[in-house]
Amino acid sequence: MPTMFERLKTGLEEVDAFLAGETAGYKVTLPAEIDVKSIRKRLKMTQSRFSDTFGFSLDAVKHWEGGRRTPDASARAFLTVIANNPNAVIAALHPHIQHRSNVSK
Repeated sequence: MPTMFERLKTGLEEVDAFLAGETAGYKVTLPAEIDVKSIRKRLKMTQSRFSDTFGFSLDAVKHWEGGRRTPDASARAFLTVIANNPNAVIAALHPHIQHRSNVSK
């Protein structure tokens, strides 16, 4: 398994290649399934707070967690970012609120 440094280095090399015109695009691999409830629970948020904080409808969160709907590709991408760096997402979406680094990851 590559280290974090190796993954970052590879990512930067891919960006450099793209910017230099050596590649036509960048393909993102998204998880086919994402456990919204476990992300929300790890952040110690209610469904309502999770939906308000990250801009999802409360119904969507309830349906995803209940298995009645599956997040589309863009929602899975956003949820992946939230799962990996919730503080960055909160800081970006709520710049008027003082950034708190105590959100569990």
